Amino acid sequence: MKTVRRKPIESPRQVKQSHQKRKTESWLSINLLLHREALSASLRRLLCTPFTSSMAIIVMAIALSLAGSFYVLVNNAQQLVDNLQTGKQFSLFLHEHISDKQAANLAQRIQGYEGVANVVLISKQQALTEFQQYSGFGAALNALESNPLPAVIQVFPTQEITEAYQLTQLLEQTKNEQEVDFAQIDMDWVARLQSIMQIANQLVLFLSGLLAIAVVFITGNTIRLELQTRRDEVVVEKLVGATNIFICLPFLYSGFWFGFIAGCFAWSLITFMLFMLSSPIAQLSMLYQSQFQLHFMNFSESVSLIIGAATLGILGALAIVSHQLKLLKPE
Repeated sequence: MKTVRRKPIESPRQVKQSHQKRKTESWLSINLLLHREALSASLRRLLCTPFTSSMAIIVMAIALSLAGSFYVLVNNAQQLVDNLQTGKQFSLFLHEHISDKQAANLAQRIQGYEGVANVVLISKQQALTEFQQYSGFGAALNALESNPLPAVIQVFPTQEITEAYQLTQLLEQTKNEQEVDFAQIDMDWVARLQSIMQIANQLVLFLSGLLAIAVVFITGNTIRLELQTRRDEVVVEKLVGATNIFICLPFLYSGFWFGFIAGCFAWSLITFMLFMLSSPIAQLSMLYQSQFQLHFMNFSESVSLIIGAATLGILGALAIVSHQLKLLKPE
């Protein structure tokens, strides 16, 4: 005889949990379908008006590309500043009685200091030869009985030392050596260069903020025009009881598409500009015997640009739609 397996009886708590679970799954599926339909419908409406949409996207892309270009150029300028060793180096002039051997031992000790990347020793004879070659007073120096020039040690700090106080600390540490007579460094040049870069960074932040506001207003104005053309549709939705969130959703996705496409276009413009500049800058670096290379936007910066543009588009759409819905009242 075939036995029938009975279904276990569920407790009221289990029934309630099962019902709540099915209700949650149904709510999620409905919302997912609603968002998917709003996303695709907003893209279709954008493609149905190619001229108007293209004009708004191009203006937004130009604003975003200007902000991104300023950021990239300042970053490359900062890289160039960090690579300038001549502005951070300082020279240690030794006492006249210090021999070349003692100078070499001192240079070896300084090479082991923290914050020192490289040390170049210029002996007395090397200093005299260079002075005779470049000063034009070679004949006058031949009349001297002894070499009056001291040995010099040129100290090149590491890339991590960028602040003026760090250079001062390293300078004071090396100047305390007994063999050192005096030290020379152009601290004013370093301070001026750092001040210029700080001003450039602040200027980029200010201009980027202004251009971001411009993108929000451009998106808002475009969405406002779309809302005016669909006014009757929105009124009908309000009459049948649609919530403001339901009405706003297609317009928010329209703002997303405007910002996303404009962000991709802006990234293309920035990349194209850097590609055009890379070859002339490489040739200029070769003329100056420099290893400088133009840096493009990395992956995280590119993603941040596109996501930021899409976010600005959504904010612009949200601001204008929420304001217009408050003013729009069904008759």
